[in-house]
Amino acid sequence: MTDRVLVLNCGSSSVKYRLYDGEEVRDKGKIERVGEPGGGTPDHASAVREIIDRLDLDGLAAVGHRVVHGGRRFSEPTLIDDPVLAAIEDLVPLAPLHNPVNLAGIRVAREVLPDTPQVAVFDTAFHHTLPDAAATYAIDRDTAERYGVRRYGFHGTSHSYVSRRTAELLDRPYAELNTITLHLGNGASACAVRGGRSVATSMGLSPLEGLVMGTRSGDLDPTVIFHLRREAGMGVDEIDDLLNHRSGLLGLAGANDMREVLARRDAGDPAAALAFDVYCRRITGYVGAYYALLGRVDAVTFTAGVGEHAAPVRAAALAGLDRLGIAVEPARNDGTGDRVISPDGAEVTVCVIRTDEEREIARETREVLGSR
Repeated sequence: MTDRVLVLNCGSSSVKYRLYDGEEVRDKGKIERVGEPGGGTPDHASAVREIIDRLDLDGLAAVGHRVVHGGRRFSEPTLIDDPVLAAIEDLVPLAPLHNPVNLAGIRVAREVLPDTPQVAVFDTAFHHTLPDAAATYAIDRDTAERYGVRRYGFHGTSHSYVSRRTAELLDRPYAELNTITLHLGNGASACAVRGGRSVATSMGLSPLEGLVMGTRSGDLDPTVIFHLRREAGMGVDEIDDLLNHRSGLLGLAGANDMREVLARRDAGDPAAALAFDVYCRRITGYVGAYYALLGRVDAVTFTAGVGEHAAPVRAAALAGLDRLGIAVEPARNDGTGDRVISPDGAEVTVCVIRTDEEREIARETREVLGSR
């Protein structure tokens, strides 16, 4: 069997792919604006079919698929068969924007490559190690059990990859390292990782909870929803749209791209300045909380688009944490690539690491094949 693995990552309006031979990337790309007006591809099934048709898949060992929600059933990457496919479909109510497009990619790949093993790698799986006290919401227990209301967590493949890569960068055993990973992109989440196991994470039942994001509000008093329903007459779908698509940086500053927010802030825009402060303050709070939960923190690692490229965010998010041994060295903060940005001798090492969710999916897909 070869080590050639195709990874398919179907997002809400895009399909990203990578073809690996071992650790080498042989081909990669992304089809964007899938299903959008003016886009070149009408739907995700057509996009995946186009990708498979254009690639040289001779000797392909497996296809690894990103699946956003695995619920309580899937705690590890799983070989896909008809019952697994049906179970993923049953989880659509928990991820109505993501699981359907993940399923579309799986179905096409199984149809076009019927003799090739297909593996589902779940965003939620890394967080199955959350202790009950971290995963449980304080609502009526029977209601929570009946409707699957609990903290699932997301960005698991990113937090897994980045926490492991942090151990490599620091030349420390992964099983002995305590890390706070900060995945800051258009979606954003924090995770406390103790010895390679997720013990706390900011996203919950859905990707809406936690940090301020590009268009999502993050943490919010639930009464806001009731208030908008009663006082503004807004329906459930309208409030859902507000909190997921018209909030976060977009709602505060009119732009969901941190680069634009920073440019407006530097130009004196008070709305952008406030959005930046709200965004960073939320991160600071989670870092402090996770420090307390872990008891000992060896590293804080930034990743994803904002985390990797926005030096002002990294500096502001960790400002004032010196007494916890957390600090950023300005000259290092302005650098590039995977690196340490804390001062020499700092009690907690602060890192910047480029996430690679597709590489993590390929690794986990190979593990499934090796266990057959």
